[in-house]
Amino acid sequence: MVPRPLALALFGLPLVVAQTKPEWPQWGGPTRDFHIAPGDKFAATWPAAGPTKVWSRPLGSGHAQIAVEGGIIYTTYRTTSTESVLAADAATGATKWEHKYPAPFTSEAGDHGHGPYATPLIVGDRVFTAGSTGIVHCLDKRTGKVLWSQDLWRTHGGNRLPYGYSSSPLAYRDTIILPVGGSGKALAAFRQSDGGVVWMKGDAGNAYSSPQLISVSGIEQVVIVMRYHVLAVNPLNGDLQWSHKHEADYGINIATPLWVPGSNLLIISSAYNAGTRAIQLTRSGNSVKPGELWHSRNFYVRQCNLVEHDGLVWGANGGIESFHGADLKTGKIVWQQRVYARGNSVLLPDGRLIILDEDGKLTMAKPSAKGLEPISQAQVLTSDSWTAPSLVGTRLYVRNRAEMAVFELGDPAARKR
Repeated sequence: MVPRPLALALFGLPLVVAQTKPEWPQWGGPTRDFHIAPGDKFAATWPAAGPTKVWSRPLGSGHAQIAVEGGIIYTTYRTTSTESVLAADAATGATKWEHKYPAPFTSEAGDHGHGPYATPLIVGDRVFTAGSTGIVHCLDKRTGKVLWSQDLWRTHGGNRLPYGYSSSPLAYRDTIILPVGGSGKALAAFRQSDGGVVWMKGDAGNAYSSPQLISVSGIEQVVIVMRYHVLAVNPLNGDLQWSHKHEADYGINIATPLWVPGSNLLIISSAYNAGTRAIQLTRSGNSVKPGELWHSRNFYVRQCNLVEHDGLVWGANGGIESFHGADLKTGKIVWQQRVYARGNSVLLPDGRLIILDEDGKLTMAKPSAKGLEPISQAQVLTSDSWTAPSLVGTRLYVRNRAEMAVFELGDPAARKR
């Protein structure tokens, strides 16, 4: 069976940018875990026809999430053998600028597209992108001018992946951190200003997941799922801090690690006989020790994300096309039903989930230990809607391989005041 490819696009945590109201500067939002800070008033339900569509426009193939900052949206897409970085007006969808570059690539699961997958990362005046052929660009976010580029496959000899390069850049201080893959180059840090290599270290094959920045009782580490292990490195110099085995058939590890800081738990999930595991991280002096708290093959995600809410982990089960909730501390499934196709979810500040499944159905639901209670549903896109939604204020940005659209989720009464 050809493995289902990668509606993924996976990114970093830009600590260097101070924002009074974070928008959506990377994969997974401001904190890269799909949690939305309280403050905006959302509609209690949607009309029968669904939430109000603000605009929509055609878009080429790809699964990159939409990044949003300062009234501009950024994403990437493909037409034949060319990849494009697009900046558009968030209010209208009108193009501000595009940067196109040749990127001939044929995925082994090409019936679902040939990328790109990685979500743009916005830091300061720059936007960073990674294409399906391993080309990393740094562009001026106002004009689209290329400031520098790096070729992870050709220049640095990184692992060439059969479904395309999919990892998204992580911002740390004045660098971006990305997996390269291979002996002595598992991960690399590039200077944001000029693309110079700050460090390149480690021995591990690359997969499709993206790095995440965590802090374990004050010790910062970058964690990432590589081909057969989850690794943690020192973000300052790339030195390996710890590793833990996590093997998926074919090395297809896709989902970004979910960090639950209140419990110092790292949740790793993959399909293809890997399952889901919780790694308890404990600080000991100036080092961190990993310990496996639980491992379950009863549920896992493929290309989607997991979210945590009130001690439960929620996500689309990639095994039996159901949605599930599992206990964070034990891995025991507390609720599971075949109610949605595989989907990506966003946790809202009022304790509700927004779920976009692969068939383009958008659902608002209330999660609890008793299960998931659907509140409203609407058909907003067509099939292969694997890209996770982005949420800024009360506006939800969605896309598939044919179009992107924006929907207003705010409380109409609040908007009138």
